[in-house]
Amino acid sequence: MTAIVYSEDYQKHETGNHPENKERTQVIIKAIKEMDAGQNGIFEPEMAGEDDLLRVHSPEHVAKIKAFCQQGGGYLDFDTMASPQTYQIAKLSAGGAIKAAKLVLEGEKSAYSIGRPPGHHATRDRAMGFCFFNNLAVVLKYLREVYNIKKFFIFDFDVHYGNGTAEIFYEDPQVLYISIHQDPRTIFPGSGFIEEIGRGEAEGRNLNIPLPPGSNTSDYIYILENILKPVADKFKADFYLVDVGFDGHQDDPLSSINLNDDFYQWVAMEMMEITPSLALILEGGYDLSALYRCNQKLINGLNANINFEDGNIKENKSNLKQRNQKVHRETKDLLNEIKKIFSPFYEF
Repeated sequence: MTAIVYSEDYQKHETGNHPENKERTQVIIKAIKEMDAGQNGIFEPEMAGEDDLLRVHSPEHVAKIKAFCQQGGGYLDFDTMASPQTYQIAKLSAGGAIKAAKLVLEGEKSAYSIGRPPGHHATRDRAMGFCFFNNLAVVLKYLREVYNIKKFFIFDFDVHYGNGTAEIFYEDPQVLYISIHQDPRTIFPGSGFIEEIGRGEAEGRNLNIPLPPGSNTSDYIYILENILKPVADKFKADFYLVDVGFDGHQDDPLSSINLNDDFYQWVAMEMMEITPSLALILEGGYDLSALYRCNQKLINGLNANINFEDGNIKENKSNLKQRNQKVHRETKDLLNEIKKIFSPFYEF
């Protein structure tokens, strides 16, 4: 079963009635416990050290967050809120990502860090979009430094483009970042267009799938099954990381994408067919009921190979696809554009 990394201390990042609040992780861990998915045990994270943060972030940025929280916290910008304990808990959230990756290296097929605050908007020297430190970047640099792992595949299905992650690795040819998100002309952070493909030797390593408002599960399945596996097969990563976002759900208040519950089971199954092991890191998702249901769907998908024979996995995925067949013309056009731009790098 999927290994779960979680700490009650995440609640100490106190944000009141902010969308990114402590009820999010509380409802997720409740959902997982109630389906007996935590039977491997729930693993406690340790705080990432400042040395871990400094592989990714500037010393000035780390010092700024630390001092801001020591002075009582507040709003760092128009939507990123810190409490007095946020600096410590943000380090714990990064440490949770590290713990999940280490569990995979120790033999777990999947490990899921249910931490907060999230991380994928944090750049080298700036907090934004509810994020203080880039959890995924911290774990990736940790794995490079400590385990000498070279090539990384990142898939991010949060509804917002992970601009921080993309920026940090934009010139790194050993990191492939694939993000599916709402069209950045219509949502924060305003970047993540298909023309943003990486720079220098890393051209082709930043692959964006910006879908228009109103896109649904059918659109996501159609485009992802044409991109994820062919690109992964060509890239041949040594380690797989997934940024998990539930804010593309049709009930989420912060987006205009219309995913249903089926998507989260399908995407987990799809990733487990691409790689035998992966670490997952929580990002967004702000409707509590959707978080409860869709985390159970995600866990079911990650562990489908335990519950079913291989043939039934494919049949189950097929059933999910059969229920979601209305693909918009804009999605088909977007896939053609992506194939045209990335055909020098991958075989579709």
